[in-house]
Amino acid sequence: MNPVRSSSPSKSFLRRALPYALGVLVLALIGLGLRPKAAVVETARAAVGPLRATVSEEGKTRIRQRYVVSSPVNGQLQRLAFKPGAVITADETIVAHVAPSSASPLDPRLRALAEIRRDSARALLVKSRLAHELARNELQRIAQMFAARTVSPQDLETAQLRETAAARDVIAAEGGLRQVEAELAEFPPGARDETATVAVRSPVSGTVLRVFQESARSVTTGTPLLEIGDPHDLEVVVEMLSRDGAAMAPGARVEFDQWGGAGLLEGRVRLVEPAAFTKISALGVEEQRVNVVVDLVTPLEQRRGLGDNFRVEARAVIWESAAALQVPTSGVFRRGSAWAAFVVREGRAQLVSVTVGRSSGAEIQVLRGLSEGDEVILYPGDRITDGQRVQPRQVAW
Repeated sequence: MNPVRSSSPSKSFLRRALPYALGVLVLALIGLGLRPKAAVVETARAAVGPLRATVSEEGKTRIRQRYVVSSPVNGQLQRLAFKPGAVITADETIVAHVAPSSASPLDPRLRALAEIRRDSARALLVKSRLAHELARNELQRIAQMFAARTVSPQDLETAQLRETAAARDVIAAEGGLRQVEAELAEFPPGARDETATVAVRSPVSGTVLRVFQESARSVTTGTPLLEIGDPHDLEVVVEMLSRDGAAMAPGARVEFDQWGGAGLLEGRVRLVEPAAFTKISALGVEEQRVNVVVDLVTPLEQRRGLGDNFRVEARAVIWESAAALQVPTSGVFRRGSAWAAFVVREGRAQLVSVTVGRSSGAEIQVLRGLSEGDEVILYPGDRITDGQRVQPRQVAW
């Protein structure tokens, strides 16, 4: 009879431990299956490069100097032969003929009054020329001081405005003197020739912009006949919000596109008008706006198709840097009263506080909190939390 063999202790232990091991394995698999998956996020790396902040608004071109030729006498205007676009020469081209009205018994008295007005107009012209010379000298002096940084940009703008106003006063005084001298032609010292006409000559050279009175008709003294100007001597007026206009300095660069031609036009800010005005936006909101006057510096050959009162899209540069640390604007967000961003580090999202500077709209300058090469999460929203596992996917920007 064979004896019964007993099981070894090791095999018995394995049989008892096997169910527990299987249970632990199942629990581990269940935990692994329930573990949150890494969130797929779009990222971009902080980079150093050129950045500029701009203000985009609509603008309109306008001719710098416009002249309106008026009838110097009461009488019958003959039909004008000029159309818009006609080229005329100062003091040579006769733009209109006016047959004066019949003489009046009051001619001697009216002539005396006209002579008094002529003397006053001459005195006013001399005064305005002296004021313009003074304003021009003051502008040159302040410009030199501004170059030496001893005066503020506001002082330079004020001097430019005074010089421009004084120049316009000279033009107005010259026009007033011409008008009075034309009135004196209506009262010749001798007998009047009833069949004679008064020839109205152009005071300046340029191009006819508009014809106010084309057909023959009766006119009175001062009736506008033609508007004359140089369509190539253009400036651009851009309406900006007053807070944006306050940030503009004389000489600031402005780019114009969508003007009808190829490429960009370049200009420089000459003047920010000192008085703002209220304008109702398309949404019915009251806005304080100010006119910013920009000189075109693009050569005439590259903008021949541009004319008076043409619409352009202006993009004014208020700040720019050649080497600014920047990230896409979608990579930073408000957290209370400060700015923050999520940075990918060791496969997890880490919340960091940042200090931002200027923005171009698509990119924003980072002053503190990030370093070049940091991988920033874009559009984090509420789905990303500090310490969450993420799966980054870089996008080009």
